[in-house]
Amino acid sequence: MASGAGVFWLQNEPETGASRIWHLDDQGVALALDTNLRNLRSRVNGYGGGALAAAPDGVFAVSDDQRIHFIPLGAEQSQVLTTDTAAYGGLRADPLRQRVLAVRETGQGVVNGRQQLVAVARDGTLTVLHQGEDFYSAPALSADGRHIAWVSWQLPDMPWLQTRVWTANITGDGKLENSRVHTAPQPASIQQPVFAGQDLWVLSDHEGWWQPWQLDTRNPASIWTKAAVPECDHANAPWQLGEVHHCPLPGGGWARAHYHLGRGELWLSGPGHPNPARIAPAFSDFRSVCSCGDFLYAIARSPDRLDAVLKIDPQSAEASVVAGGEPALPGHGLAQPVSFRVPALAQETTAPQGFLYVPLTPGTEPPALILVAHGGPTSAAYPVFNPLVQFWCQRGFAVAEVNYRGSSGYGRAFRLALAERWGEIDVEDMARAADSLVGAGQADGNQVFIQGRSSGGYTALMALSQDQRYRAGASQFGVTDPMQLRRMTHRFESGYLDWLLGCPDRHPQRWQARTPRLRAAAMAAPVIFFQGGQDKVVVPEQTRIMVAAMEQAGHKPELHWFQNEGHGFLQQANQAAMLEALFSFYQRHGRNTHECIESLS
Repeated sequence: MASGAGVFWLQNEPETGASRIWHLDDQGVALALDTNLRNLRSRVNGYGGGALAAAPDGVFAVSDDQRIHFIPLGAEQSQVLTTDTAAYGGLRADPLRQRVLAVRETGQGVVNGRQQLVAVARDGTLTVLHQGEDFYSAPALSADGRHIAWVSWQLPDMPWLQTRVWTANITGDGKLENSRVHTAPQPASIQQPVFAGQDLWVLSDHEGWWQPWQLDTRNPASIWTKAAVPECDHANAPWQLGEVHHCPLPGGGWARAHYHLGRGELWLSGPGHPNPARIAPAFSDFRSVCSCGDFLYAIARSPDRLDAVLKIDPQSAEASVVAGGEPALPGHGLAQPVSFRVPALAQETTAPQGFLYVPLTPGTEPPALILVAHGGPTSAAYPVFNPLVQFWCQRGFAVAEVNYRGSSGYGRAFRLALAERWGEIDVEDMARAADSLVGAGQADGNQVFIQGRSSGGYTALMALSQDQRYRAGASQFGVTDPMQLRRMTHRFESGYLDWLLGCPDRHPQRWQARTPRLRAAAMAAPVIFFQGGQDKVVVPEQTRIMVAAMEQAGHKPELHWFQNEGHGFLQQANQAAMLEALFSFYQRHGRNTHECIESLS
């Protein structure tokens, strides 16, 4: 986030996992002073996002208890602006009126849950700007502060399926008038509205890719004009609020992220760049793109460095690291991601793709292979530094992260191909990836393992229950009972399971066939489970029942329980314990891996 006060970002403390505000201005990089704000995050929709907003004289932030704070420049303490029980996120400063715009979420569950688009003044006064839609995101203001745009969507849709963009005028007393919805020419996921002066731009996928469109809101017909850009996604699935992948440049032109075969690129176009210029090619993912003064800033990730804050000169297209960006594992070699694609099926326009990491101590024989199914499932694997991948490559394994059909970054049709086919085509694509790599001599076909977290754990379990090619597998807080998840999931995802598997009333046999718990007897290989006792997404009882069902069928699953963890392990000691247990498990159930493993001990 940036303003005349400088650039602000959140940075995690490795020792505690807490997130703190850091600030860059003419004096350099410094930690924000309020020592009480040590864990900043939004909880809107369960996944948060947009917990910071930069104002000309300070920064707005959402603390872990969901209060909005304002930290004036140079102050040692923040001002608490909200004290209610609502969750806030998607912050956007409104400097003309000295307030912050936000998405406000109250209540629990599908029936009682509610969201509003609100404004919160410096004295804590809250104004409801718009309500009536199920979900809100991405408030944006015109340069003169007189016009606003935002995105909304309705249940049962997810924001990467179908959304709408709204515009309104802001009156002298800060309220909205002439609110108007703008529907894309075809069904679309619209995200990230931004004003370039008074012109409104959005990213919409109604022609197949998330691409930039200029929206003429002054015309009653809402004319949509696409920018001259490549046929690729210019954003990824909006699981969180506050994502920014495109930004108008101070002197005209644009900075835009492009995603090609899972790899992120940052490009500049417009005045001063008769040909689009690619920025910082050593980095492979870009988020939170913003401008401040004459410069552009972004958070960038790469395969061999820690996350970095980049400062970019739009005139010279030169980038420098102003924070972060240290070597990921100094003194140690790193396995680098190599892109691969599986052979396309008949009538398949876009084949699944992934990234292969080869062992750092290659032997004379093809290595054992760990297939990793990413979570989401509407998400993606990116070629960025992942210490978990490096752990395996240091121990003689190859790792393949697979972007199966349903992943984001490959266009709308590829992303929506997963509709009603979860547990089917993702499983097929994992097997296709294994066959492709084994056939190319890059992996040992007798030593293929499969694992995943959350929905990736579901994919792994479904694969293990119907395919004997896998030596063993792991579910890390994975879904074992979609129906139970459907009953207990939060409001944001309350329609997601029906999209993934179809309505259970109309397709009961499909739900039964794609429930790992009901397929426990069919598990053909050893399975290890990891579960947090405080998990609010995959409730712990799911995993216990799955393990019991496998034991009743005569199998011997392993269960590792971490009582103080939730959905995704945060404590470093527990992360290490999970890796060591999984390593021991694969070592016991692998074949001919011991010599390579022991040589690294």
